[in-house]
Amino acid sequence: MSKPDGGPAFPIPAHGVNSDGMTLRDYFAGQALQGMIASHGLAHSAWNTAAPDANASLAYQIADAMLAARDA
Repeated sequence: MSKPDGGPAFPIPAHGVNSDGMTLRDYFAGQALQGMIASHGLAHSAWNTAAPDANASLAYQIADAMLAARDA
C-alpha cells in the first residue's frame, strides 16, 4: 500500500488533459528541505552534510507528519 500523498499540490490543466503536477507530500518535503538547508541544519540535530539522501529522507518524514497532522 502506498503512503498518502495529499493529492495534487498544484493541479494544472494542460492542453485539455489534467496534469496533477507534484503531490502535496512532495511540496511539503521540498519546503521542509528548503528550511533545513536555509538554517544549515542548525535547527535539527539530524542534519547531515555528508549524506544528502538522509536529509531528503528526513524531509519526507516531516512531510508525512504534516500530512498526518492534517487528518488529525
